[in-house]
Amino acid sequence: MPDVGEGLTEAEILKWYVQPGDTVTDGQVVCEVETAKAAVELPIPFDGTVHALLFEEGTTVDVGQVIISVQTGEAEAPAAATAAAVEVPAAAVAVAEAAEEPAAAARQPVLVGYGVSQASTKRRPRKAVPAAQNGSAPVAVPAVPAQPEAAPAAPAALNGNGTGHAAGERPLAKPPVRKLAKDLGIDLASVVPTGEGGVVTREDVHAAAAAAITPQAAVPAPAQAVSVPVPVQVEAPAAGGARETRVPVKGVRKVTAQAMVNSAFTAPHVTEFITFDVTRTMKLVQELKEDPDLAGLRINPLLLIAKAVLVAIRRNPDVNASWDEAAQEIVLKHYVNLGIAAATPRGLIVPNIKDAHAKTLGELSTALSELVGTARDGKTSPADMQNGTITITNVGVFGVDTGTPILNPGESAILAVGAIKLQPWVHKGKVKPRHVTTLALSFDHRLIDGELGSKFLADIAAVLEHPRRLVTWA
Repeated sequence: MPDVGEGLTEAEILKWYVQPGDTVTDGQVVCEVETAKAAVELPIPFDGTVHALLFEEGTTVDVGQVIISVQTGEAEAPAAATAAAVEVPAAAVAVAEAAEEPAAAARQPVLVGYGVSQASTKRRPRKAVPAAQNGSAPVAVPAVPAQPEAAPAAPAALNGNGTGHAAGERPLAKPPVRKLAKDLGIDLASVVPTGEGGVVTREDVHAAAAAAITPQAAVPAPAQAVSVPVPVQVEAPAAGGARETRVPVKGVRKVTAQAMVNSAFTAPHVTEFITFDVTRTMKLVQELKEDPDLAGLRINPLLLIAKAVLVAIRRNPDVNASWDEAAQEIVLKHYVNLGIAAATPRGLIVPNIKDAHAKTLGELSTALSELVGTARDGKTSPADMQNGTITITNVGVFGVDTGTPILNPGESAILAVGAIKLQPWVHKGKVKPRHVTTLALSFDHRLIDGELGSKFLADIAAVLEHPRRLVTWA
């Protein structure tokens, strides 16, 4: 299992496109996996025949584990099946061999540039691989990238505690577990290991993190240690009389939940609201739709709202910033990566339009259309969701008037756009039906004080109330 996104430690196998006995070619997509950020298709870097699928669909697998075995050799070696870990194309390849394989001296390299390890260094046993569908599963042993024909040596990455370190000097843990501990700020030396051979597991790290947050809780409830219930739609009791359903929290929903908790309890949120008349903006949307110069582009209120936000940022540049806790500095951004919150079948994601401040109205429309289409297809890449500065979330599409949005972690502000409705409104001294909406702006009060936040929100509303300001304030 490759790290298909920066810093990811696990992925769930959504679907296998091949079965044991199928012939595969180099570059062929063999499975689809879901990480905490997106769904990704994985290609195989071999020509051969599928020997075994080592994990079933729906299984969550740590990065670095072998997930498929492919026989690449000729039929004369039926007892030695070559297992290939699906890695990033042209990256390191893991090789698994059957228990009955010949002596190491008789092994042959399976890919140009990758030698066969002859080292006798003892390593701690790896976690057992699930049984294959057609006989005994090969034992997965990652191959060691080395210079051709050179004396190979096992890299430290293959050892949980690094070769040559005595037990106790450095805790035993897999690289993904070490990454998780680093992200959560947990010292592995302080974690009590429960894995076989004194290995620290992901569950051990999570338990240590929970204990650090709530030290007053002596012993967590067993139900909390096993699974975390999430709200689900109320349904009629099942035939067996079940009154509750527990849904595992994983993938996009899991990382979103963690991010929202971190954001809500790290950045001091302030939310302000403004309700105003957008009748002129709605008329402009209709006129732009009929403009032949914009033919083929998607023109909607969100496009003009995004443009209004960019104009307001230009007038109030200090709102476009981030907080550097380590350096105790405010980092002012001279670019705008405009995030658009998107509800997808796999959960809420926030891809962003890079350098949105430099785009024309037509370019912004194209970027919005591509962003939304990619998100709905579940093909948003991790890179598209990184380094955002300010986000727009359109809750109005669900008929909601307003809300108090939570900041996307690392960003300074998020604007919630409410439903645009015909309402009685005083216009030129008379009560008339007008298109009215409410905007809600949540911002990080460490970065944006009340005056700056109010001016920024008022400027967005002013542009949308009188859209000619898109030109006069640009």
